[in-house]
Amino acid sequence: MSHYYDPAHLAKFGTIAEGSHTLADKFFDWYGAVFSEGALSEREKALIALAVAHAVQCPYCIDAYSKTCLEKGADLEQMTEAVHVAAAIRGGASLVHGVQMLEHVKQTGM
Repeated sequence: MSHYYDPAHLAKFGTIAEGSHTLADKFFDWYGAVFSEGALSEREKALIALAVAHAVQCPYCIDAYSKTCLEKGADLEQMTEAVHVAAAIRGGASLVHGVQMLEHVKQTGM
């Protein structure tokens, strides 16, 4: 294996049940319910998943939800916008912690 994340592992996700079929069944039932059509369309949920995949930096999820987004009718522009939303939230979350740094510096004394 020439890289840490082997794309072939994604197709083996179901084998995680080898450790506990009971827990895997519960997870996969819940996972399926989460992504089924509801108040949000399957396309909208796929775009959210793609954005979250980028925020948590999961290459398996990025691959899976890039494909799912396309299958559910999203286009490259929508997918790119979703990724930018995730990046903006992640960047903002990093920056807002700067307030903590400022308060610490003020309490410690500049």
